Amino acid sequence: MLKVTGSAMPGPVSLLFPTRVFAASRDGDPQPSALSLLRDELSLYTAPPPLQKPRNVQPEAGQLEQSVATLREFTEPYTGWCKDTYSTIKPKVQSVVQCGSDTYAYLKDPPKDFYPRVGVIGFTGVLGLFLARGSRIKRFMLPAGLMTVSASMYYPEKAATIVKSAGDSVYDRAVQSYAALEKMVNPQSKSGKDSETKP
Repeated sequence: MLKVTGSAMPGPVSLLFPTRVFAASRDGDPQPSALSLLRDELSLYTAPPPLQKPRNVQPEAGQLEQSVATLREFTEPYTGWCKDTYSTIKPKVQSVVQCGSDTYAYLKDPPKDFYPRVGVIGFTGVLGLFLARGSRIKRFMLPAGLMTVSASMYYPEKAATIVKSAGDSVYDRAVQSYAALEKMVNPQSKSGKDSETKP
């Protein structure tokens, strides 16, 4: 049996120096023998073995997790395509919604004589369909032409603006098509003129 005697040194300093330990003999000798040991040498004060660092062990994936992973891998190209398509279509959808809300606000509080004008323009379109019997070109051209004439009578400023912009674009397209046609018909005439100008 071991008996530890305290030292007169204060606190932590006493841990550094050897401590006197008395051990009782097994023979029944009443005189204990004295040993001088450090506290770390006693089994009561031995430091515990260092803890092992816990390993982050991932559990094995179950059947549901594997199915979800396979589904994600299968749909990944399609989700990227859908995101690109959505980013392309989103502004167009927003513009259509904005146009619809503007039209609703306009029709909710229309200007004076709006509905009679719309009625006359619509009636001329129906009249054009009634008069355009025969070919499909007549069925398209006659109602559209009559509606355009009646609309331009009610809204002359807007009609003049539309006619001017349409005329400019038609003129530009005609000039471009004429130039392209000339290149296709006479490709050597231009190269011949270039060679004549370079003596």
